Amino acid sequence: MGTFDNLLLQLDEGVTGLFKQWNIWTSLIVTLFAGFITYQISTRQDPDIHPFLLARQSQASPVRQPGESSVYRPQAAPHGLPLHTGLNVKDPGANKWARGRDGDLRDIWRQTIAGVQEGDDKGAKGRILTVEGTENVKEHDLDALTRQINLIGQHILDQGGNRVAIYLPNSVELIVTLFACAFYNLTAIILPFNQPDDAVISMLRRSAADTVVTAPGSFSFDIVVKNYPSLRQLVWVVDEGSKHMDWNEVPQGTGGKVNVATWQDIINDFPADAGKALPPLENQPEPKDITIFWQQASGQQEEMVKFTPGNIVSAIAAQLTAIPTARRLSPSDLFLPADSLANSHTLVLTLTALFSNSSVAFNSSAPSATSLSTILSSPAVSPTVIAATPSALLTTHKEISSSLKKSTIGKDLHWLLSRSLVETGAFPSGGFLTNYYNQAFRPKFPGGKKLRLIYTAEKIGGGGTTARLTGEQLNDLRLYTGARVAYALTAAKVAGAVSQTNVYDYRGGEHFGPPVASVEVVLRDIKGRVENSDERSQGEIVVRGPAVAGKEASLGVAAYIRDDHTIALI
Repeated sequence: MGTFDNLLLQLDEGVTGLFKQWNIWTSLIVTLFAGFITYQISTRQDPDIHPFLLARQSQASPVRQPGESSVYRPQAAPHGLPLHTGLNVKDPGANKWARGRDGDLRDIWRQTIAGVQEGDDKGAKGRILTVEGTENVKEHDLDALTRQINLIGQHILDQGGNRVAIYLPNSVELIVTLFACAFYNLTAIILPFNQPDDAVISMLRRSAADTVVTAPGSFSFDIVVKNYPSLRQLVWVVDEGSKHMDWNEVPQGTGGKVNVATWQDIINDFPADAGKALPPLENQPEPKDITIFWQQASGQQEEMVKFTPGNIVSAIAAQLTAIPTARRLSPSDLFLPADSLANSHTLVLTLTALFSNSSVAFNSSAPSATSLSTILSSPAVSPTVIAATPSALLTTHKEISSSLKKSTIGKDLHWLLSRSLVETGAFPSGGFLTNYYNQAFRPKFPGGKKLRLIYTAEKIGGGGTTARLTGEQLNDLRLYTGARVAYALTAAKVAGAVSQTNVYDYRGGEHFGPPVASVEVVLRDIKGRVENSDERSQGEIVVRGPAVAGKEASLGVAAYIRDDHTIALI
C-alpha cells in the first residue's frame, strides 16, 4: 500500500472516530463557537477614526525658545499656514475661487436668513425656537427677527445710545440685541444673568454702559439708577402676561433722566413696513467690540474682557473645523445652549450653529439646570446637539451610575461596552448587546431621543462653578446618552475654546485635546515649580492667535503635553 493510500486510510479513520464520539455536548460546543464567530464578524466595526490621527493630534514647532516649550498647533492649521481668522464669506458676484472675507457678526445673520448656498441642502434654513416650560415651544419667523434687529438697533441709536448692556437670560431677545449692536455700530456688553444689584452696578460702571436691555424684576430699578447715574436708556423685555402694564413710567425720585421703553412698544410703534431690510454692506464701519464678564471664583470680581469682531469670527471658524465633517452642525440639527450665553464658549457655539443654518432653541431656565434630566425634560423639543456645563454632566453621571449599580447585568454589560469602546475605537451603534443595553438600562430623557453631540467646557479660573470630568466619566456619559462628547478648555481672554477633544477619541485619560485652529499654545517655565526640557513640555499655558483678546494671553495654570500631543492640566 502506497503512502497516499495510507494517508487516505488515516483520514478515513480519523473522521470516523470523530463522528463516533460526537454527542449532544459536542453539538452544543460547535454551535456556541460558530455563533461566537458569526457574531464577531457581523458586529465588527472599523474605528471611527484612524488610530494614527489620535497618536499625534497637534503639531510641535521644530525649534523652541529658552524657557518655553515648542509651539503647538492643531493639524488643521499646521506651522507654515495661517491660523483660521474668519468665515471666508463670499460676497455676491465674487470669484468662486478667490478667498472670501473674514466677516463679522452681520455676516452670520445674513447667512442665517439666506440659508445654505450650495450642496444638497441648498436653500435650507434653520429655525429659531423658544422653549417655555416643558410643553410649549414658540417658533420665531426669521423675517420678523430681522425687523426686530433693525428697529431695536435704530431705536437705541436714535435715543443716543452707544454702549448697550444686555442683561437677559438665554433668549431670542439677547441674540437679537447682539445683532442689532453689530448692524448699528453699537458696543454690546453681555452681563451674566441673575446677579445681585451691587454686582450689576459694578459691571455697568466698569463697562461704562449707557443703555440696558433687560427683563422686569431682574434688578432693582431705583437702586441701579441711584447708584449709576450714567444710565440714560432702559429697554424692558416684557413677557406676554405683563404687556398690559405701563412699563414706560419712570419712578419718582430718579429725576426722569432715564428714557424707558418696552421691547414690544418699540416694535409696534414703527410702521409695519419699517425695518424689513438689513442695512447694506457698502460703506458700513467695522462693528464695535463685544464686552463679556468672565465669572471668577465665589467672592472675586468678574473679569471684564473686550473681544473684537475678529476674535469672535475666528473662534467660530475654529469650531467649524474642530468637528469631523460627518459630525458637523447642519440644517438637520437642533442646537440647545444649556449654558449661559454670557460665557464666550457657549456664545460662539450658538453663533456657529446659526452660521451653519442649524435650528437653535433657547430655554431661559436651561443654564440653571443641574442635570441632563432637567435640560432634556421637554418632549416638545428634541435637540441633536447641546452645550452643557460639566457640573450638569457630572450630576447626570452620578445619578445614572448609582442606578446602574443596582443591576448586576446592567453593570457588567456597561463594563463590556465601555471596554469595547476603548479598545475598538468604535461607538457602539448596533448588535444584540448594545440594543439590549439601550432598551433596558439607558435612561429615557423625554427630549433626548435624537441627541448625538454634547459640548462641555472646563473654565480656567471658574472657581467652584465647574467640575472636572475624567476620560472614564466621559465614556460613561457617551454610553448613557448615546451621544459623542467634545470636552473643551476655556479661558477668559480666549473667545470660544483654547483646546477641544476629538469627538472620536474614546481612549480615556484626562486631557482637553489639541489646540483649536484659531490659536497656538506654548508652555512657559514656572521657576521653582515646573520647567520645560527636551523630554517633557510643561509650564504655564500661553495662548496666541486671532481668537485671543490682545493676541496673547497667559492663563495662569500649569499644564503638560501628553505623548499624543494633547493638553492636560497639572
